[in-house]
Amino acid sequence: MAEASSAGSLVLVLGGARSGKSRFAERETMRHPGPWTYMATAQLGYGGQPDTEMEARVALHRGRRGVEWETVEAPFALAAALATLPPARPVLVDCLTLWLSNHLLAEHDLDAEAAALEAALVVRPGPTICVANEVGFGIVPDNALARRFRDAAGLLNQRLAARAGRVVLVVAGLPLTLKEETP
Repeated sequence: MAEASSAGSLVLVLGGARSGKSRFAERETMRHPGPWTYMATAQLGYGGQPDTEMEARVALHRGRRGVEWETVEAPFALAAALATLPPARPVLVDCLTLWLSNHLLAEHDLDAEAAALEAALVVRPGPTICVANEVGFGIVPDNALARRFRDAAGLLNQRLAARAGRVVLVVAGLPLTLKEETP
């Protein structure tokens, strides 16, 4: 099977908060025969603190999917989790931005983590739809941590967009195809 850098196997879905990118990505994933895997990257609470708002968001996402969906929690070891799946199974990774922030807050090597993820996506033959926030449309953050996050997210998005066969920007629930390679 072709590498993820070939058309079709890797789709990158970008958008802002509440843009409709996850709903679009779910529909995109279900265009392929199920069962489907949902790779969840969110962590519920940081530093032992409960986060009821994030728990409600996770519940909303879980409630949108039916029984043909398997959920795999992968807040850190996303590359390893992808490698454990059946090769042809369609996978939705939601979201790379949360995964990146998990690593940033844990003070992991972001370049090494991004390289491992990219390598896992390149060898994965099955359809893989990745969701990420486009955080570069706003103002320049006022602190070093936020600027580091914004820069790392932008670089990860560029890296994966270069590998993806299709890149879609979702704004106000409307998809705009930025890149589409044909076999």
